[in-house]
Amino acid sequence: MIMGRSGSGKSTFAYKLHQKTNLPLYHLDKYFFTDAWQERKYEEFIAIQQELVNQEQWIIDGNSTKSFEMRYKKADICLYFNCSRSCCYIRVFKRLFCKNKRIQDRAPNCPEKVSWSLLTYMWGFEHRVNPILNRLKETYPHVQLIEVRNKKDLIALQDRYDWNE
Repeated sequence: MIMGRSGSGKSTFAYKLHQKTNLPLYHLDKYFFTDAWQERKYEEFIAIQQELVNQEQWIIDGNSTKSFEMRYKKADICLYFNCSRSCCYIRVFKRLFCKNKRIQDRAPNCPEKVSWSLLTYMWGFEHRVNPILNRLKETYPHVQLIEVRNKKDLIALQDRYDWNE
């Protein structure tokens, strides 16, 4: 399970991890949105996630705080990409100009965009997520929660699990 603020690098890392391990990779945004940024019915989204987590192995990239627990309790490892706000904001704006994106992490006809709602979501991310993660960490001690705050943490993580490219 890989989660974190938009622009934290979670989708890029998920893709690289998928390439290294051949584990199936699922980007939640592909399932949350149907087409042209239209949201799927929430019940359908939950049912899809339930199917995904019931598989033997998976990499799931994305947030959806309402369904964190469903994914967290089935995970072996939860990677929390908790980079600084400023770093994430810069990356989100840089993505607008990167037309050669090789990671297909969104539903059809959902081009990169920056909206006020995204920026405010990013601003308050850790205040919403950290209490949930703290509760899940206590409730499901079998899940290893690893926080990745910067490039140094990412390199250490890759070395620890031999996930280097």
